[in-house]
Amino acid sequence: MAPHKANDAKDSPREGRSRSNSDAKRGGGAISKDSEAYKKRRERNNIAVRKSRQLSRQKTKLIDDKVKELRDENRQLEDRVQLLHKELSVLKDLFLSSATPDSTSQGQNSNTA
Repeated sequence: MAPHKANDAKDSPREGRSRSNSDAKRGGGAISKDSEAYKKRRERNNIAVRKSRQLSRQKTKLIDDKVKELRDENRQLEDRVQLLHKELSVLKDLFLSSATPDSTSQGQNSNTA
């Protein structure tokens, strides 16, 4: 079996090609910093960067607001759980005290029988 060639320059699809217009548009070509095309490109890029950063700030604010909302809800739920535990404890004590025969109820039950 023949050994596999890894990343051979001869197998590269770009070998022998000249730069296309899309390469120049992506910054591959030499454009003077004083040219109108450069200035327009920079202005468009600056606008895109401002928009991207603004969207990022909006997303961050939404996430922060959601975190605050969920923390508040979590505190309320923890308070509710604590209250229910107390209520359960009181009801359990009531049940156990009523289920335990005391001397007065035993005396009444034996008289009626």
